[in-house]
Amino acid sequence: MRSTPEPDRPEDDGDPSHGYRQPVPPKTPPENRPELARLPAGRHGLPPEFVARNQGERLIVGLAIAVAAKGYDATTVADIIGAAGVSRRTFYKHFDSKQDCFLAALGILAQNIRERVLAEAEAADQWPDRVRLALAELLRFLSSEPELARLCIVEPQLAGGEIAARYRDGLRAAVPIFRAGRPPRPDGREVPESVDDAVIGGLASFVAARINSGETRTLESLLPDLLEFALTPYLGSAEAERLAVKPVS
Repeated sequence: MRSTPEPDRPEDDGDPSHGYRQPVPPKTPPENRPELARLPAGRHGLPPEFVARNQGERLIVGLAIAVAAKGYDATTVADIIGAAGVSRRTFYKHFDSKQDCFLAALGILAQNIRERVLAEAEAADQWPDRVRLALAELLRFLSSEPELARLCIVEPQLAGGEIAARYRDGLRAAVPIFRAGRPPRPDGREVPESVDDAVIGGLASFVAARINSGETRTLESLLPDLLEFALTPYLGSAEAERLAVKPVS
């Protein structure tokens, strides 16, 4: 059972009539800071389920900002609510702990990325083209959201424990998507599933290294190299190299 959170000020979501000032977010550069959804002040009359969803989303964005600035281990609940602009009471209404908030964020991000990638890949008929489109969409999304990229690719591995295990489960869940529609290898041999695991893990490692180096905005430039890496075990090095540099039609 989790301990009861310390007493906190009444929830007001920034309404100055409630007598305290909203927490100040960390000093993240404005161009890198996700926009937080703001609720109308006072008696807005919105349905409770909408308010709950809005506050939960704000907390997840607040988590992303705080973790990008300090790393998961150093981030506190106070950092998260400060970046989200809500009270501690609101945080504990949605999540039991910092880890619980992180796991929720990881699940939402994984689902969002999966939907984006699948929708993009479905536009192609041939498996190599589907892989290209899927990787391109993944890199496009991550490069446009540096805080979220770090949150879902780098920090889970550093956090360890249940968070790292959930991250590994997410990578394994990508294997069936990667295998779907893939033609047999030229030599006719079946590709072991361990090869698929290694390819997915390798792609994630390449991306994590670029994010760790502070070059998240340049992720899209990795597409030819990542595509060649992903296709080589199945199509051979010569064909993978040819397809990696093939212009997108």
